[in-house]
Amino acid sequence: MPLILTVNAGSSSIKCALYAAAPTLAELASAQIDAIGPNAHVLIAAAGQRRGHAIGAVDHAGGFVQIIAALQALSDGRQIAAVGHRIVHGGAGIDGPRVLNDAVMAELAALAPLAPLHQPHNLAGVHATRKAFPTALQVGAFDTAFHRGHDRVQDMYALPRRYYAQGIRRYGFHGLSYASIAGQLAVAHPDLAQGRVIVAHLGNGASLCAMAGGRSVASSMGFSALDGLPMGTRVGQLDPGMVLYLLGQGMDAAALTRLFYEESGLKGLSGISHDMRVLLASDASEAADAIAYFTARLTCEIGAMAAVLGGIDALVFTGGIGENAAPIRASALEPLAFIGLEVDGPANAAHAAVIHKGAVPILVMATDEERIIAQAAPVIKLLQAVAAEDAATLEPVHAHLTILSALAKHAANDPLLLPPPGHKGADADAAEAAPAEVEAVLSAAEQAAVIKVFQSYTETATKTLHEAHAEL
Repeated sequence: MPLILTVNAGSSSIKCALYAAAPTLAELASAQIDAIGPNAHVLIAAAGQRRGHAIGAVDHAGGFVQIIAALQALSDGRQIAAVGHRIVHGGAGIDGPRVLNDAVMAELAALAPLAPLHQPHNLAGVHATRKAFPTALQVGAFDTAFHRGHDRVQDMYALPRRYYAQGIRRYGFHGLSYASIAGQLAVAHPDLAQGRVIVAHLGNGASLCAMAGGRSVASSMGFSALDGLPMGTRVGQLDPGMVLYLLGQGMDAAALTRLFYEESGLKGLSGISHDMRVLLASDASEAADAIAYFTARLTCEIGAMAAVLGGIDALVFTGGIGENAAPIRASALEPLAFIGLEVDGPANAAHAAVIHKGAVPILVMATDEERIIAQAAPVIKLLQAVAAEDAATLEPVHAHLTILSALAKHAANDPLLLPPPGHKGADADAAEAAPAEVEAVLSAAEQAAVIKVFQSYTETATKTLHEAHAEL
């Protein structure tokens, strides 16, 4: 059976995993390089065993070579049929997985200034795997895509309207993590998944997402991955007047980028570390100040997300801090008892999966971004198979996979969740409503072609999806 490789390249780490190209997407092996730089180390997991060792000085280019070689050795000679990549920023036009061809790569490279800690490394991973696996399908899964359905008011800034048209808007990030949590909730807590849920992704990068019925309604992050909560080294919410002031004091764009992305957040506030674990273990007053600021901002953002939703039916913590820092959860939620968020102290300290004692469920869940990335390749295969039913007529919009992705989400509850055999798809009302979504983009002839494919697809969505896995 061929394999799917996932690549998640960050500012100081590279995570990869191998999955069997089957509907269950069984993870066969994983490899991770941490602390890229002078003292990097690698961790490999396969066949129920984990082993790690120091690899000394390595940059991202060398890291990709080592981690790809390690996973090739674990592939038993099986073909890498597809490579799924985490791409932090997809811009305003991408709302689902994309084939990473040269044209798409050029568009993504232009977005690097909006995510300088991640986007260049994400794209470097694509170049590395193209070289290593020249025949594999290269697919991008985008953090921003999960947030593309927001109401306009949640995407705008109070600037002249021409700037919105130029792409100066709120994008939101950590979408793969939120997609993972939404999928897990749909299985484990279906009633909650259909309600008003706030998810707090708290790690070295941190944000919140307000979800209604499993879809993003609002995000604490905006135009870039700087906004909202303070993070390990990123500043979070900031008065724009401060930027103007610092520019007037002689700082240039490069210096401000370094300040806001690399020298601020927990690291800047404490002067000790960007790592919340280090700060929680410290007796220094500066560490306490950094923790207090982080939790105060977290409280405010949870309250803001609840206001957007008009209430809250569940709160989910995920990410390294969200899953493991019980004091942060307790401190942030203490002022929010008035909206039903009350923490069960013993359960919280034990890192239980359910930690509430009040009216609103509070859950702790592990996110699985790699699985969401792995699912991107079969989704692309699915959309290509649908388009192929009338390829000649659909050619003008064949590259416009956003249209087919929107239709697919109506035809099946969510193809990203990989419905099991026998899944019946969405209800008739959703099926009837879906074609209207194409009206603003396609001509009448193109609409007719897409609707024809859509009507056929509604009868065979699950079968095609599982066949797409088999083709890989």
